[in-house]
Amino acid sequence: MDFAHAVFEYPLTIAAEPDPFVLNDGRPLAEDPFPSAYDPGVRVASLRGVDAAHLVLADLDLWECLFTGTVHLDQLRLEGACTFNTAPPAVHWRSWPPVRFTERRVLAEEHHWRANQPGAVQGWAPGAGHAGPLQLAPVYRALRKAFEDGKHEPGAADFYYGEMEMRRHADDIPRSERGLLTAYWALSGYGLRASRALAWLGTAMLLTIVLLMAFSLAQGTPKQTATGTVPAGGGKVTFEIDKDDPKNPSGHRFTGKRFEKALNVTLNSVVFRSSGQDLTTAGTYIEMTSRVTEPVLLGLAVLAIRNRVKR
Repeated sequence: MDFAHAVFEYPLTIAAEPDPFVLNDGRPLAEDPFPSAYDPGVRVASLRGVDAAHLVLADLDLWECLFTGTVHLDQLRLEGACTFNTAPPAVHWRSWPPVRFTERRVLAEEHHWRANQPGAVQGWAPGAGHAGPLQLAPVYRALRKAFEDGKHEPGAADFYYGEMEMRRHADDIPRSERGLLTAYWALSGYGLRASRALAWLGTAMLLTIVLLMAFSLAQGTPKQTATGTVPAGGGKVTFEIDKDDPKNPSGHRFTGKRFEKALNVTLNSVVFRSSGQDLTTAGTYIEMTSRVTEPVLLGLAVLAIRNRVKR
């Protein structure tokens, strides 16, 4: 069905009928003349130019549906099992760096746009659509709002991801903002990919442990020394307490005992706590950096889990 530029004068529901149509005499309606007789799904080709303020779609196949140009798209209601297109699966090793598209709902226009890009990764379906990131970002934003209004927060997350992807690839944003969006995408998938944030957290913790064992942990606990002068005729004695600076060991640094100490420092850094270990000057800066970056990565992982399970 192609509803491009159709005018709906009254509230309308377009729904697929799962059961065969039956005539008055009880015989099933012959559907052989229809091209989609062997396809039980009902596909929508386009909603361009349609006012979707009072439109309800139920149990429809929207894999190839074109939404660019739909009016009041944020007020569209989606009921039942309306299916959208998806990102290509698996890892594409031919590109460098290797690209892996995480599973999410995408619009047919994004498939067409990505397939027409120079050096496009295989899996994106080509098409005649000419919509780019500037046109697709508002469409994703409107569909996200439609899902949120329907209390379908996990479904809205996919369209938020698509909106941020289109913003990141748009040509009208400053380079600094594009860099910030790229970092947000790489670290946590726009706050929606907990596995990505946890992978970065694990990598940061492992790097911190290695650096602590190699450059940061002191050879031994520095001893305190007290010096003072006793007056000849007696009286008040003043002591000066001093402590040696921590030094790196001269021998083997990667031992089980040092690993345990480094792990203790790192785990305390994740929850923004100080371990109280004696560290060298380099170790102090390594711990400070760890106490800033690792809690942020943990927070992004928690945020991603929250965005996927909230209702």
